[in-house]
Amino acid sequence: MRHFTLTQLRYFAVVAELESMTKAAARLLVSQSAVSTAMAELERTLGAQLFLRSPSTGLKLTPTGRRFALDLKGFLDHADSLFESAYGAAESLSGELTVGVFSPLASFRLPAILKAFEATHPGVDVTFLEADLASLQTALLEGRCDLALMYGHGLGRAFASQVLERVPPHVIVPASHRAANTPGQEISLSDLAGEPLILLDLPHSREYYESLFALAGVTPNVRHRFAGYETVRSFVAQGHGYALLNQRVYNDVPYSGGRVVPLRLIDEFPPSEVMLVRLRTALPTRRALAFEEICRRLYGATTA
Repeated sequence: MRHFTLTQLRYFAVVAELESMTKAAARLLVSQSAVSTAMAELERTLGAQLFLRSPSTGLKLTPTGRRFALDLKGFLDHADSLFESAYGAAESLSGELTVGVFSPLASFRLPAILKAFEATHPGVDVTFLEADLASLQTALLEGRCDLALMYGHGLGRAFASQVLERVPPHVIVPASHRAANTPGQEISLSDLAGEPLILLDLPHSREYYESLFALAGVTPNVRHRFAGYETVRSFVAQGHGYALLNQRVYNDVPYSGGRVVPLRLIDEFPPSEVMLVRLRTALPTRRALAFEEICRRLYGATTA
């Protein structure tokens, strides 16, 4: 019986990512013929076609190849973990780690986390994939990131998660708004009914905010929709409306100038949960586990 080799699998992972034998060979620092031979041997061993080869369209994964590439990511990560364990648990961590992050959370959470992680594990090369919640789920499923720092809105059963923080929603209004000087800096969402809303319009976040309006029995008067957190704050500061958000910014002066005033909501709304998320079936590397530990140490965590 013929068996595939770990080298063939590693070559395949790079070819699948780049969809090019030439580019894969350059990254792997081997000859193109070595890569091509390894891929042909792998297909023969598996008895399956992993690539479609065409002079006009180049190299493309077959549906079988895409499934194999997705399953392979966890296997190679586990192989790395086995090597790290056998090589010596006392050895410092090294290698690459890709962390997904929900765009509005990036500036709030990542700098402090990365500073602490690099101080403890300077040999790990950390890169970040910044995206919306739906795109992060896709990136995790496709193996383009090892874990993700994100909200749990719309999270499917394919994922395992740890809650780092629960963040209640609040509203921001311009400094000129009638509610800006409200005693106690608090308000009900119904008090803003009919006023123009500047909506942070991102997949899953949008549905969460819409659910809050439904709970309050308020039909939002959406004036503008933006995907940028700071864009929303800037429009509010200039008097174009109010916004419903979660993360509270220390600085009340956005890029556009003017000033926003955060108000606590007295409504009993469910909070957003800041989570560490990874595939439930994935075997985490020691690097990923170390990153999770740093996050827990900084913020505390409960298992979801």
